[in-house]
Amino acid sequence: MDGARATRSRTTRVKPSPVQPDPQTLNFKVTSQFKREFKGYAVSQGVSMVDLLKEGFELTKRKRAQQ
Repeated sequence: MDGARATRSRTTRVKPSPVQPDPQTLNFKVTSQFKREFKGYAVSQGVSMVDLLKEGFELTKRKRAQQ
């Protein structure tokens, strides 16, 4: 192997989101630091960024309904 080290590609298995009829784009700006943290957290949890956003939205709605 020419002294080159074999490397293993590390892949994260992300559970695909259920197919939604007529998906729409949601655009808003966030800081690069927030995006990096959000994406990193989603990957570490094995979920898509969309699923993480949806889960956070549901939790926020429940929390605000209790107030």
